[in-house]
Amino acid sequence: MNVKAYEKKMVGERAADFVEDGMIVGLGTGTTIAYMVQRLGKKIQEENLHITTVSTSNRTTKLAQSLNIPVFDLNEVKQVDLTIDGVDEFDVNFTGIKGGGGALLYEKIVAKASNRNIWIADSSKFVSKLGTFPLPIEILPFGHQHTMRQIEEIGLTPELRMMDDVLFITDSGHYIVDCLTGPIEDAKSLSFRLNQIPGVVENGLFIGMTDEVLLAENNGVKIFKK
Repeated sequence: MNVKAYEKKMVGERAADFVEDGMIVGLGTGTTIAYMVQRLGKKIQEENLHITTVSTSNRTTKLAQSLNIPVFDLNEVKQVDLTIDGVDEFDVNFTGIKGGGGALLYEKIVAKASNRNIWIADSSKFVSKLGTFPLPIEILPFGHQHTMRQIEEIGLTPELRMMDDVLFITDSGHYIVDCLTGPIEDAKSLSFRLNQIPGVVENGLFIGMTDEVLLAENNGVKIFKK
């Protein structure tokens, strides 16, 4: 296991410790979250926990159910106590880029429905300025070439996401374009401009959505709070 994978496993397993009996827990999506879900499955058995979860992707749902973790539809719960999710890149203001796992829309919906959000990340994800990781934007298939041209007009370089040489389709039936942005000086302004484009469903800038990050570094996990 390389250093990055080791850090993902370490922080993912540590995050499961924040889940308590009786909680309604939001499960994020991605490789780091997979480690958290696997540890959570063991924790439920070892501590006889009774929890409810909601999932941000079909992939996470399948993993959770394979571990006998109960998964409910978001509409079946009034609120989510805690959501644990990964992040592709975040800065000192706890503004992040998410969507590398292809679930940014559902992740943002669940985050907004949660009383508390914790991001978990390996050491490579903390940056001085956002913009190294391509910004994912979820768009409608209808007229997507026109939508992409309008994204280009605000200075981004969108590229349709492919997986194994096949066009990637989100769980909600949309496309994702990954955009080279360069250093992002004003995330709030960029997010607003993107969401004004017809055909853009949601963008991967997560602003003001977490006050807590677990970061793996130096063979340990540090907890950062805003």
